Amino acid sequence: MGAGGRTSVPPSPKKPEFYPLKRVPCSKPPFTLSQIKKAIPRHCFKRSVLRSFSYLIYDLVLASLFYYVATNYFPSLPQPLPYVAWPLYWAMQGCIFTAFWALAHECGHQAFSDYQWLDDTISFILHTFLLTPYFSLKYSYRRHHSNTGSLERDEVFVPKKKSALKWWAKHFNNPLGRFLEISIQLTLGWPLYLLFNITGPPYDRLACHYDPYGPIFSDRQRLQIYVSDAGVLAVTYALYRLVLAKGVGWVISVYGVPLLVVNAFLVMITYLQHTHPSLPHYESSEWDWLRGALSTVDRDYGILNKVFHDITRIHVAHHLFPTIPHYHAMEATKVIKPVLGEYYQFDGTPVYEAIWRELKECVYVEPDEGDNDKGVLWFRNKL
Repeated sequence: MGAGGRTSVPPSPKKPEFYPLKRVPCSKPPFTLSQIKKAIPRHCFKRSVLRSFSYLIYDLVLASLFYYVATNYFPSLPQPLPYVAWPLYWAMQGCIFTAFWALAHECGHQAFSDYQWLDDTISFILHTFLLTPYFSLKYSYRRHHSNTGSLERDEVFVPKKKSALKWWAKHFNNPLGRFLEISIQLTLGWPLYLLFNITGPPYDRLACHYDPYGPIFSDRQRLQIYVSDAGVLAVTYALYRLVLAKGVGWVISVYGVPLLVVNAFLVMITYLQHTHPSLPHYESSEWDWLRGALSTVDRDYGILNKVFHDITRIHVAHHLFPTIPHYHAMEATKVIKPVLGEYYQFDGTPVYEAIWRELKECVYVEPDEGDNDKGVLWFRNKL
């Protein structure tokens, strides 16, 4: 897949290593996708079944170990140690479940192996375990990758223009409002996205990821949506049987709270990858695939970068070449940065600061004054 070697295109002028609020260019890049690809070593495009499975097995071993310790030793801990042990379990197991999701997402882009059936099988199992309809998400994310940065056709975290804001937006444009918004996003954001496609584009009817006949999906995809729904129903029934056998408190403690941690991370990670004061959004008159794919940002989650298989800091490369496996994506990111130059965006701001700043600064999008016909829109916050 990779052409090997180095691109002959001179690198774009470098920007400072860390200047996250500087706008990225919105003009057509002086390079093409094929020229970016030539900068990436050929081996970065190679997927190894054994290596990919090694990460999955590692995550499964850790999750099993956390489960074993929690269910076998926590009940006998003297008070008040359980009040410390259980939150630690929830945090660590939630992170490992998020790592499951990262690998499942990679399978959805066929970056796990060369075999579509294998990737679909693994991703279906992992997504279903996390109560996520796999094929539904696979197809909506495919639309997202095809239309990133487009105000009309993107599928997730599509910002609104000022004129489209709801009347209550101004009441949330303050510290208390932002705190409430963060709380809602991190607790209910993921199920609301699956059920009602919030943050997605408007459709002429409800766009639900569980609805095989929803507007997100084509006729050829509907049978697989039924399969996704059947999987989620099967896991839901299994959880019901566990509640009968073990009690609702046991199921919530062992599985439910870690799942809430996963949901919070999924919203945070995807929100911060596509929401940043420096990133443009495009109307159809200006949008093209390459500029849209570059309208994303890599972030730094510290030690969690490795736990989450680097999905947090290789998102730009992922949008350009989604079949590159995560264990090669960091190398690919390093070699394409000189080619992308100012078109590459990285923000090392701690995520707890970044999500607060983005909610404050990125309320709606509008063109710069005097550029109303240009079709390039930037985030604003003044109401």
